[in-house]
Amino acid sequence: MAKASSSASKRPRADGLTATAPSSAAGTKGSINLRIESRTRQLIDDAAAVLGKTRTEFMIDSARAQAIDVLLDQRLFVLDPKRYDAFVHALDNPPAPGPRLRALLRRVPAWQS
Repeated sequence: MAKASSSASKRPRADGLTATAPSSAAGTKGSINLRIESRTRQLIDDAAAVLGKTRTEFMIDSARAQAIDVLLDQRLFVLDPKRYDAFVHALDNPPAPGPRLRALLRRVPAWQS
C-alpha cells in the first residue's frame, strides 16, 4: 500500500474513522479507513460484485451519491410554476406573528442562559 504524502494530514475521529486529507494539489488522493463488522463488509462485497465493481469503487460511488443527495436535499427543491408562485407568495406575505411566536422570541435562548 502506498504511503500518504507528507503534505497530507491524518485526523483520527471519535467514530473510529481516520480521514487523510489530500494535499492541495489537484487530483491528489487521500484515504479513509473504516472499521466495520464482517457481516457489513460481506454485504458490501456482495453488492459490489453484483454491479461488477470493486469494494472501493462501490463504497466511493455509494458514499458520493449519498453525499450529493444529502446536500441537494438541503439546497435544491423543484416546483412546478403554480407551486413556485404560491411558495414565493407565502415568502413575500408571511402571517402576522401570533402570541406563541411572540412568547418564543421573548425567551432567552438556552445557549445564553
